[in-house]
This record gives sequence, structure tokens and C-alpha cells, in this order.
Amino acid sequence: MPRRPRRSARTALTRAAFVAAPLLILAYGAIRLTDPDHGPGPVWTTGHLALTVAMLSFVPVFARLWALARPEAGRAGRLSAGAATVLGLAGTLAVTVQACIDLYVGFRATDRPGMERLFEQVRSHPAVVPAVYEVGPLLFYVGLIWILVQLSARRRVSLWSPLAAVAGTATAAVGGLDLMPLAAAFYCASLASPALRIPDGPTGPSGPPAGRGRTRGGVRLRR
Repeated sequence: MPRRPRRSARTALTRAAFVAAPLLILAYGAIRLTDPDHGPGPVWTTGHLALTVAMLSFVPVFARLWALARPEAGRAGRLSAGAATVLGLAGTLAVTVQACIDLYVGFRATDRPGMERLFEQVRSHPAVVPAVYEVGPLLFYVGLIWILVQLSARRRVSLWSPLAAVAGTATAAVGGLDLMPLAAAFYCASLASPALRIPDGPTGPSGPPAGRGRTRGGVRLRR
């Protein structure tokens, strides 16, 4: 019996992650708009803390999307879902590192020119720019859209989920960080459908709760 509270807590955390991840991105974008100078201080720190927690929240989100895609997907489907999840998590790591660098620079510098000098020092290290600022973050969007498209094709989530994710990504690409609140609203919509498929009890993505058997002709069948 001790497993049920643990699984219930895990389910609650997963549900919270589906809500918190896009809402914290929205909070980051909104907080950023209140600081036109984008200099060090409480606003910079608060916004980037929100972004850091948002990206960490995407870890259970990707884990749940991967679990949702696996049942009866076949070998190719499982490989596809696994590849999308790995890409998404790699992108999540890149954005998290970027946010942590921003926090570090914000704590160290006293003004915007000082921040720029510190950013230049960080970016001068080999592979930092492509891994953390250019290619790495793109993997997050690729992985998220990929796995949502796969889930939609299998009717595990609504068609709106990948379409909203594409709309959010396009909004961020066109408008940059200034339109991040709008992009986050699209991500909220894209994650609503898979969030509704999180079971209440200790169940898998589909089927009866673990430990319960199906019945056939009144006879209970244990798994």
C-alpha cells in the first residue's frame, strides 16, 4: 500500500509541471517586459528564476509525453518517441544552462555594460555559443513539436496540441523575447490535451489501474 501515495504524489507533480512549465515561461516574458534596460537587479533575477524553474518543469512533461507515446507504438514509433524526447530534454538543458548563465551574470555585474563584458567572456569559450545559444535551444522546440505530432497522429492528443506548439514556436521566432508571453499562451494550449490524459490513479497511459485485472465472462484475469 505505501506505493499508492508515492504514485499519487508523482501524478500530482506531473500535473503541476504541465501547468507550471508554460505559465512560468509566460511569467518570465511578462517580467522581462517590465525592465526596458534589462540590467542586473531583482527584476532580472526574478524573471530568470522563473525561466529556470519552467525549463526544469519540462523534464517531467517530456517524460510523460514519452510514456504516452510508447504503448502499442511499435518499434519505429518507440524509437521516434525516444528520439523526440532526447532532443527535447537536450534543448531543455541548453535553455536551463543559458538561464543559469544569465543569473550568474546578473549577480556579478553592477550595470548593463558590465553584464555585456561577462557575457562576452562566457561566449568566448569553445562550443558555448552553438550548444547554449544557437543549436541547443532549438532542440527543445524540435523535440516538443515532434512528439506532439506523433501523439496527434495516433490520436493520443488533439490536433490542436502540435498546431499550438508550432504557433508558439513561430511567435517566439518572429517576435523574439518580446512576444514570449504570447508564445507561452500557445504552449499552455498545446499541453492542455496531454495534461488531461494523466490518470488519477496509479495507471499507465491507457488501460486499467496497475494491479487490477480485466474480466472476461465474469472471470477475473490477473496480469
